[in-house]
Amino acid sequence: MARLKRQAIASPPRERILQAARELFHREGIHAVSVDALAAAAGTNKMTLYRHFSSRDELIAAYLQTLAAEGEAVWDEARAAHPKDPEAQLRFLLRRVSELAAECQGRGCALANAAVELAERKHPARRIVEAHKRRQRERLVALVREAGYARPERLADEIFLVVEGARVSLQSIGSGGPGSRLYDLAVAMLERAARIKAVHK
Repeated sequence: MARLKRQAIASPPRERILQAARELFHREGIHAVSVDALAAAAGTNKMTLYRHFSSRDELIAAYLQTLAAEGEAVWDEARAAHPKDPEAQLRFLLRRVSELAAECQGRGCALANAAVELAERKHPARRIVEAHKRRQRERLVALVREAGYARPERLADEIFLVVEGARVSLQSIGSGGPGSRLYDLAVAMLERAARIKAVHK
């Protein structure tokens, strides 16, 4: 919290509120954090919070939208690091995901956690999570196909499930469990997978 209070001097209120939401929601859970706690952590008050976010649900949605955008940005990093090399992009993504999972301090994927907490299917924040996860799966299938694997949808789904499972295991087993082997497990799946044979003319 001390860091958030130091940011209060330099950052605009909206940024401070989002940062407070990011830290508190992820660490304590969305339902456990009150508007009063968010305002206090952001170095502001409820009136200011509601001036920037019309409701608590709107703030939750904005928080999750920020996380989703960061997840999408990793794909841009992969393309920039390995242009026109889908196999290298795929391995880059797996490495980054494994690193990000290791940095979650035992709380796993914030987006997946939110989907569990927000049981109401029509909740605007839950829709953000679902749309993001669908988009990630679609992009993974496309990249695996581009890399020349014979059964791209099946392989992409296997990788997707390993990634999601690793993130969840960080909460139940901790950083020393199977989540710590995410990258190695995923790469082993790639190396065992069949590829489309190149047609030589």
